Amino acid sequence: MNKQQTISAVTQLWQVDKKQYVKKSTISAYVLLLENHLLPAFGHKAELEEVEVQNFVFKKLGEGLSHKTIKDMLIVLKMILKYGAKHQLLKYKAFDIQFPTERERQQLEVLNRGDQKKLMKHIQENFTFRGLGVYICLSTGLRIGEVCALRWEDLDVELGMVKVNKTIQRIYTIENGIRKTELIIDSPKTKNSIREIPMSRDLLRIIKPIKKIMNDSFFILTNEAKPTEPRTYRNFYKNLMMNLGMPKLKFHGLRHSFATRCIESKCDYKTVSVLLGHSNISTTLNLYVHPNDEQKKKAINQMFRSLK
Repeated sequence: MNKQQTISAVTQLWQVDKKQYVKKSTISAYVLLLENHLLPAFGHKAELEEVEVQNFVFKKLGEGLSHKTIKDMLIVLKMILKYGAKHQLLKYKAFDIQFPTERERQQLEVLNRGDQKKLMKHIQENFTFRGLGVYICLSTGLRIGEVCALRWEDLDVELGMVKVNKTIQRIYTIENGIRKTELIIDSPKTKNSIREIPMSRDLLRIIKPIKKIMNDSFFILTNEAKPTEPRTYRNFYKNLMMNLGMPKLKFHGLRHSFATRCIESKCDYKTVSVLLGHSNISTTLNLYVHPNDEQKKKAINQMFRSLK
């Protein structure tokens, strides 16, 4: 084996290698986890014991971070350690980390039907391009980066489809020791996120007359060649909801509301999954399909009827 390197030194080599295979936004996500959590804890070490990683997990849980966020950190850490071991730069001992049982299921933030109707009615009666974006999200389940990246050419009024093939996000980068952020337009989250979503009749009624006079290459939210970024659009949305006396719902709650309305309307789960651009149907089922008391009673009654 070569002289053992620190995890910090191996990380630099791993990043250079990883950039060849993953998207810029993915590297950015790795860098954030490394800079804010992993390197301060382990960067100076050349070898890790399981107990050190387990204590790190407990510490991060105590800081209020979610299981998912911490598990993402461990995935990155393992990739770096395995890379180091493969190139004989450090020793890697596999570790098996335990997480406390999550006893409470997180409640999804969703608009009720009344508030959703009120919001959509307001946007129809007080048209703005940015307001149209909120209406599109409630009608299609788009993520905030996807709606910020929408151009007029992505709305096909003849077929009545919204074509989702881009997303906008601000990413964090470090180049030559200089930290900065960069706004990028890239392909969406996964290959399943590249999709076509039918427009509702109401959405098509709004879009059809104005689409004829729009520049196809302009972004919908600005009606200009320059887009708005998600952070700015979140601020617009927050003010809109506050002015209408709506619940304090995160922007992603619009996507949850769309999915919930689909499930309530007895849409089949596979179709909902495809519309949302989920990588697999289990994501949709875990997020949105939870039997209510009425459905549970019905299941019990059916089971006992079959015994008679």
